[in-house]
Amino acid sequence: MSKSFNAFGLAMGAIALSCLPAVAQTKVTNEGISATEIVIGTHQDLSGPVKGWGVSVSNGMKMAVEEINAAGGINGRKIKMVLEDSGYDPKKAVLASQKMIERDKIFAMIGPMGSPTVLAAQDVLFDAGVLQLFPLSSAEFTFKLDPNKPQERLKFANLVPYVESTRAALKYMVEIKSPKKPCIMYQDDEYGKNVLDGFTQQLEAMKLQPASATSFKRGASDFSAQVAKMKSDGCDLVVLGTVIRETIGAMSEAKKLGWDVTFLGATPTNVMEVPALGKEAVEGLYAASGFEIPYEDTAKDKVKDWLVNYKKTFNTDANTQAIIGYNAVMTFAFYAQKAGKDLTGQKMLDALESGDKFLDIFNSPPTTFSKTNHLANTITQVQQVRGGRWVLVKDNLMF
Repeated sequence: MSKSFNAFGLAMGAIALSCLPAVAQTKVTNEGISATEIVIGTHQDLSGPVKGWGVSVSNGMKMAVEEINAAGGINGRKIKMVLEDSGYDPKKAVLASQKMIERDKIFAMIGPMGSPTVLAAQDVLFDAGVLQLFPLSSAEFTFKLDPNKPQERLKFANLVPYVESTRAALKYMVEIKSPKKPCIMYQDDEYGKNVLDGFTQQLEAMKLQPASATSFKRGASDFSAQVAKMKSDGCDLVVLGTVIRETIGAMSEAKKLGWDVTFLGATPTNVMEVPALGKEAVEGLYAASGFEIPYEDTAKDKVKDWLVNYKKTFNTDANTQAIIGYNAVMTFAFYAQKAGKDLTGQKMLDALESGDKFLDIFNSPPTTFSKTNHLANTITQVQQVRGGRWVLVKDNLMF
């Protein structure tokens, strides 16, 4: 973990400790808990521009729910999961969250998809006392706590923050590539702006000047203008604040122009679909990541069994997104089990803040939270596409 992030954590801890009366007033719902059931909710993009993430995440979540229920549930309670399609549209995410709170009476929102959609909907959850756990976003708003807003105590994040992971990966790339004109192409929303912040902060720390910064609207499919501009600006390292199709689109456009430049993607580019769909166009792409991607032909023991079972269940190979979705539900189950048989919202909150460590089967960094730190993971890796699959290049990075 970086020294600056440690300093931030200590500062936030000191502030939070000085405001304990406000923290103690946090309202937590007891809705969705019965003698036999716990109702959880999630909103995913099942039909929009990042459905390549949403469908797989929801499959991973379903698989976890089935495993938990088949084993007897959580202290005798089965999980019921309510799944809504946001289409990666903030307005739809708000409506879906309201529906799950008012009609489905969810106890917690698990792994909701996307920075703009999570940001738009989170206050609806907090006002109702619903926990927001492990969103599919690494934006800082998902874990930074404002001691003057006690309901923010309901948010917990377990993915590497975009700002920190971008900084760590960019620092490594500058060290090994020595670029003179680094550039960035980023999605014009909360996610992309976090990547831009990481890019800008790290260049300032290393006393480098960006040659170009260009953005695109969420859902765009034509990147010819952005790529042509970066080429014209003489960029020799391009950071991508993109997801799947935007990554492939940008690198394909560079190939068309005969532009041989090094690309570094933010963490959402580090998924199996990018090399599978992009093929030769994305060969050589570097990306920040939080854990090593497993492949069935090299995986062992529980991980191999999980990959085989996923393929049997959904008739497709498991991917990064499925693992993240699976782990979101498994992490929830771990802390709900710790909360005890007499489950309440307050006991769930106490269990999450207990410092107990959740360890997954994929050898990811341990998940642990405290009263003053609601972010679990700050370890960054860099992986690269080689021979059509992701290969670990460097681990345990910090800026």
